[in-house]
Amino acid sequence: MGCLLSTPRDSGGHRRRPGNVGDVVVFVPGIRIPKPVDFFQPLSDSLSKSLVERLSALRTRVVVMASQEAPAATKPRRKTATQHGGSTLADLQQAIEDYLPVLLGLVKDGSQLQNKVQFVWINQEDEAEETGISNAWYEVLSVLHLMAMLSLSQANILLLPKASADGYQPKVSEAESRRTSIDIFLKAAGYLDCAVRYVLPQFPPELRGVLPVDLSEGVLRTLCVQAIGQCVDIQLGMAIDSTKATLAVKRRLACEMVKYWDQAQANILNLSLANGWGEKHKLFVKWKYLEAKAAAYYYHGLILDEGNTEKSHGMAVAALQAAEEFLRESKKACEAFNMAPPLSRSPPLWGAMKYLSEKIPKDTSSKVRINRDLYSNEKVMETAPPLPDFALALKPDDYQLPPVDSSWN
Repeated sequence: MGCLLSTPRDSGGHRRRPGNVGDVVVFVPGIRIPKPVDFFQPLSDSLSKSLVERLSALRTRVVVMASQEAPAATKPRRKTATQHGGSTLADLQQAIEDYLPVLLGLVKDGSQLQNKVQFVWINQEDEAEETGISNAWYEVLSVLHLMAMLSLSQANILLLPKASADGYQPKVSEAESRRTSIDIFLKAAGYLDCAVRYVLPQFPPELRGVLPVDLSEGVLRTLCVQAIGQCVDIQLGMAIDSTKATLAVKRRLACEMVKYWDQAQANILNLSLANGWGEKHKLFVKWKYLEAKAAAYYYHGLILDEGNTEKSHGMAVAALQAAEEFLRESKKACEAFNMAPPLSRSPPLWGAMKYLSEKIPKDTSSKVRINRDLYSNEKVMETAPPLPDFALALKPDDYQLPPVDSSWN
């Protein structure tokens, strides 16, 4: 078992939390940053000098690059987010991928070395700003979390509006950015799924109970399903743009999106996320859940309205009215999210919500008026009908921890 050291936040500390994180399409809740550690003192008697030096050099590279890139990732600017301080998010991702196979030697076959080194990371969603644990699985878990957060940051950059005030011209089309972001979201979900299914079970219960809240199972599961939920959101926008996509296809995508965001909300709702980052994360999930409900009830209502009975038309009106109410609530939730510290902004509407924010009020008003004229009674104003239940189609990428580096042989 590894020992634990947590350092409470200090207003005179070394790191100032950002007050503003800029434009947010994809919320990245508090990237965790590694602090330097000493490998030589605890490992010099057990490993060759060359292996300790390699382990130290690879981690130092990650520490230096993470310290440069994390501020840019949490407040991306289109010019600087892909090139900041001489390094990039992609370079940092590569540095982590180079480090991870060597790090895994410390936990190979239940090695006693896994408890020799105290790994320290800076947290942003926990009351304790720094957490140090003498267990290499903590380092593996933290690395996977960082890989996932970098992926979400890359997706946010890709999905931000392409035009910018400084005249920067994008090199890829909006459609290509959306397709690429889907792959990135599924990759992020794969890292998080691996963390939950394979890495967390390696911790003894007493140590698992004192992990920083941003590495808790609930937060990791929330991030995993929200990444998939944002994939489906993009797919719905692409379906709306396609002349071949039927109402049934759009409804299925919207209903799937509701289920993913419902899962995200269930995982995060009761967690004790005490500071701004954690509360902001909850508000982001609530906002997206309400948007998904608005989309699902809208398409459900349109399909019900294709029926030929008074009851089907009445249920259609009720569904559309529910869609309009969820749309209004989602706008309030969006405002609450942006106003919660650290402050953020939503870029101009795009994708599915750009279309739905115009169509839902217009079509709801039209259908209510038509059905009242047809039936002239209150039966059309029924409770919103239940949404149909669809099997979830998207799964996280099947990410497996890499083989232990050959230098351990």
